[in-house]
Amino acid sequence: MGQFGIGQSVRRDEDPRLLRGYGEYISDMVRPNMAYGYVLRSPHAHARVLSIDTRAAQQMPGVLGIFTGADLKADGIGQLKVRMPRKRPDGSPPFFTPHPGLARDTVQYAGDLVAYVVADTVASAKDAAEHIEVEYEPLSSVTQTVEAVKPAASAVWDACPDNISNIFELGDKAAVEAAFAQAHHVTRQRFVITRIMHNAIEPRGCIGDYDHKTGRYTLYGCFGSVHGVRRAFAEDIFKVPENKFRVVSGDIGGAFGSKGPTAPENTLALYASKKLGRPVKWIAERSECFLSDDHCRDNVTDAELALDKDGNFLALRVKTLANVGAYLGSDSNLLPTFANLGTLAGVYKTPAIHASVLCVFTNTSATAPYRGAGRPEACYVIEGMIDRAAREMGIDRIELRRRNIIPETAMPFKTGLIFVYDSGKFEENMDQALASADYAGFEARRAESKKRGKLRGLGISNPIERASAPPGGESAEIRFDATGTATLVVGTTSQGQSHETMYKIILSDKLGLDFEDIAFLQGDTDKVVWGVGTFGSRAAVIGGSAALVASEKIIAKGRKIAAHIFEAAEADVEFSKGTFAVAGTDKKLPLKEVAKAAFTPGRIPPGLEPGLFETGVWEPKAQNFPCGTHVCEIEIDPDTGKLDIVRYVAVDDVGVVINALTLHGQVHGGVAQGVGQAMGEHIVYDESGQLLSGSFMDYPMPRADDLCAIEVEDNPAPTKTNPLGAKGAGEAGTVGALPAVMSAALDALGPLGVKHIEMPLTPERVWQVIREARPN
Repeated sequence: MGQFGIGQSVRRDEDPRLLRGYGEYISDMVRPNMAYGYVLRSPHAHARVLSIDTRAAQQMPGVLGIFTGADLKADGIGQLKVRMPRKRPDGSPPFFTPHPGLARDTVQYAGDLVAYVVADTVASAKDAAEHIEVEYEPLSSVTQTVEAVKPAASAVWDACPDNISNIFELGDKAAVEAAFAQAHHVTRQRFVITRIMHNAIEPRGCIGDYDHKTGRYTLYGCFGSVHGVRRAFAEDIFKVPENKFRVVSGDIGGAFGSKGPTAPENTLALYASKKLGRPVKWIAERSECFLSDDHCRDNVTDAELALDKDGNFLALRVKTLANVGAYLGSDSNLLPTFANLGTLAGVYKTPAIHASVLCVFTNTSATAPYRGAGRPEACYVIEGMIDRAAREMGIDRIELRRRNIIPETAMPFKTGLIFVYDSGKFEENMDQALASADYAGFEARRAESKKRGKLRGLGISNPIERASAPPGGESAEIRFDATGTATLVVGTTSQGQSHETMYKIILSDKLGLDFEDIAFLQGDTDKVVWGVGTFGSRAAVIGGSAALVASEKIIAKGRKIAAHIFEAAEADVEFSKGTFAVAGTDKKLPLKEVAKAAFTPGRIPPGLEPGLFETGVWEPKAQNFPCGTHVCEIEIDPDTGKLDIVRYVAVDDVGVVINALTLHGQVHGGVAQGVGQAMGEHIVYDESGQLLSGSFMDYPMPRADDLCAIEVEDNPAPTKTNPLGAKGAGEAGTVGALPAVMSAALDALGPLGVKHIEMPLTPERVWQVIREARPN
């Protein structure tokens, strides 16, 4: 492919392999003498398990073993832990509920794990599962977020009768109360942020392989953080030293937060492998994913915005009920409820903000991070509050934003909550997006739509999010071989984001290497020394910076070798575009030749170790803040409620752009996921706790015809928080899309007197709102 520099549009280097079917996903992985696992799941949302009879199932052909919660308990199998400090509203310790791997005395949601069957084939395991007799005593259940905290609500856990796990508060409560006391106007709104799920192309799966000869566990799967998974399983679950545990991740067909250490099926495959002496493979069926994958979002937020008579923001108060499902057993389950509350400040000068989050249990699947992990919810709240305040005060919504937006000259800016923005051209982003979307001509387009009997609306959001936050660094190792080619080893794991191409661009730009001369390695704890992993839009920024540090070490050692070969002073040797040269002379030597010399006796300086391989570690001291403006224009057919997106413009500031092509692809994908939640995606349980949206027939994923061409523009304000000047980009599209689409819908319905509409914007819901606004 040649050499490339940072900022170019570079085609994905991994695509030829993947498109030709040479990828290695978990379904492609095979171990010798492998058996297959199948999970028997609860049909009840809440019930006591009175007995489990596996005798008939044990006699079925091909069955190797059947395990229950009693087996795991007897063998001392541990559980994951929540390490983040929390408390309940009365100050008492938090109530956390790690999953035991298999249910013991009770099942807590429809789909909870009851028994694990291992057989020679998946079909045999399924057949045997049908012969397991489980006696249940059904109990009452609660699935809706608001209902969970009502006095008459059923208790998910007997030891937690009020269903409250913990509370988290942030901000200056006294300052907020004082600001509200003197406010000229207060805007109030409740936002119901729906429960959705990840729906990666590749379902979850794993292979557990215990080696009795070495006493070593190996877990194959699809993990963004192989070292994090290794630590959790070794330390918390199997209680063995980390060097007795290996985690291997192949190619990953999407994750978005769903493929971490929390899945009990990973524990079961490893446990069964040790008990049976054979590798055990488990792959989720799509119906299982709907039932048992960690879900996401599911918040109910009450927000209040205080303003003075000129529309200046004085304070924001936000109270959220966060539905964490039945099991809250790891930091991952807790993370999205609090980690991105700072996004509530938006790009605005609001001087005082207070937020509180009450985490509540329900008889549903657990919740975990999903692309944005709290950022889209927070952005939806602040941008929705601004739109509502503008309508109530009779101020143009763009003008209200302009009065309160943080100017570029104010950087660094400490928000009214916790963030300190180091860079960003917020008003410029908004102006650029509005110009590109032809905001000036919108009213003419609205009038034209009205002539055709349609409702037209334009929505805007100014998203900002924190990315690549500390603590947690990354490592990158560059290993040259004796022929002058290199292998790059990184601690992050790609889930489809094109990490391989991104890292190669950095090395190509810094070291002047051709792509063909760089091999790429990731996802194996036995081969990668250390890494924190892929999440929170951190791989390019933190992992890329580590690769940059390693590159600089390579250049420093290469300069010593080149100076020795040139018989020149080291200070006189320069490096540029892959070549060492003696300043002021025609003496030159490519890096590849210096690398070869590093392995050749007599060609390196005395006292210098042979070889050319260096490790770089980089840990951020501060997060960075990707931001931008999204403008969405829609048209609604009032007779059917069908909503069409007719134009979408996104202006994004992700600092220094490493690969413009894949950046825009990331934005496109993120926008599609935000649009999906706004327009149709919704996990729904009935009153008895049964899942109603259990297939793609009932859970409408966005399709190509739900979207228009997405126009993406860059307006970078490089950050000084890392040596690349880059900001995280992976989640930016989702953060801006959800509020922009909802804003556009309300703008279209506003002339009818509609003041608020809840997501998702299904044709039925939109039609019903129009009908209620036009009773005649």
